[in-house]
Amino acid sequence: MAVKIRLLRMGKIRNPQYRIVIADSRTKRDGRAIEFVGVYQPKEDPSVIEVKSDRVQYWLSVGAQPSEAVQRLLELTGDWQKFKGLPAPPPLKVAPERADRKAAYEAEAQAAAGVAATPAAKPAKKAAKTEAPAEAAAPADAGEQA
Repeated sequence: MAVKIRLLRMGKIRNPQYRIVIADSRTKRDGRAIEFVGVYQPKEDPSVIEVKSDRVQYWLSVGAQPSEAVQRLLELTGDWQKFKGLPAPPPLKVAPERADRKAAYEAEAQAAAGVAATPAAKPAKKAAKTEAPAEAAAPADAGEQA
């Protein structure tokens, strides 16, 4: 039985998402798989490539053949070079971590209610602008009274 490492298409029209699977070479593209070993989402920026490296190394060692597309993905993650004994590629580009929307909402809600101070960057600028004219006016008033 010839075993292949290939992509199984999922997702919607114009939004492809793939699973990297181990499958018998005679099964359909989206047919039954022996094992799921990774995920590939090309529409994300940067593309999401997650691979279970130890399982891929095992299947490559027992003779599974990757398709051309999967081989390119394994080259990006470094698993192909690890299998062949070549030097590792540069690291993948990783998306920046998203801000926690719930925490931001709670902070804004507390600031609007006056319970806690708003984030440090915004009030410091406003406070500096409002305090500067008040301080400038105060010495002038003190000079007139003396």
